[in-house]
Amino acid sequence: MIPGLLAGFALIVPAVLISRRHGFGAEGRAAKRPPFWRSLAAASWGLAAPVLILGGMRVGWFTPTEAAVVAVAYGLFIGMAIHRSIGWRDLYPIFREASEISAVIMLVLALAGIFAYSVNTLGVAEPLVAFVKNLGLGSTGTLILLFIVMTVIGMVLDGVSIFLVFLPLLYPLMLAFQWDPVWFGVLLTMKIAIGQFTPPMAVNLMVACRLARVRIDETVPWVGWLIVSFVAATLLVLFVPEIALWLPRRLGY
Repeated sequence: MIPGLLAGFALIVPAVLISRRHGFGAEGRAAKRPPFWRSLAAASWGLAAPVLILGGMRVGWFTPTEAAVVAVAYGLFIGMAIHRSIGWRDLYPIFREASEISAVIMLVLALAGIFAYSVNTLGVAEPLVAFVKNLGLGSTGTLILLFIVMTVIGMVLDGVSIFLVFLPLLYPLMLAFQWDPVWFGVLLTMKIAIGQFTPPMAVNLMVACRLARVRIDETVPWVGWLIVSFVAATLLVLFVPEIALWLPRRLGY
């Protein structure tokens, strides 16, 4: 949770400073503010979604996998019965797109499973761990090397694929250097996240540009500051592991 807040802070602060300096959102500030209570009532159905999902998992109503089904059913109910922004004719293209995305993910999962089995069967991980340890970089040097490698890989692959493909190789490395699994998982997630919005092939940045209808090259001068701040946050977690471990330890994990 704390690394997530740190990462959010590292992205929000530069964005706010850049927006204020260049006058972004001036038209929105000049617009008439909508009524608070009416807006809150309209947003209450959406605000209830995380309460339902997280609360349901917390009290044991459903598992995390089942929570995804609950979220979809709840979203369809809100869209069709409450806001009426989804009609019966919209269901087919929605389900078709969901099926296409799920098929891609399942292919990645299947190939990643084969890759993990091959790594374990052929014993590829042991020579890799030995090679990295023989470089003489030490624990911190190896983490910085992984920082660079994972960032570059994150520029061209999506995060799910990176985790599925590289975890069978990184897990023995984590055991060899005796890194805390929680801390290493948080650090690895932050490393991959940097690559996801680092040009030229940033996956998340491409999605954001498509939604905003701007070219990706137009965002480079602005996204650079966000990358720098996120790198600083990641390095802070790297050199101060307690940022990621304090809360889990207090909760008894």
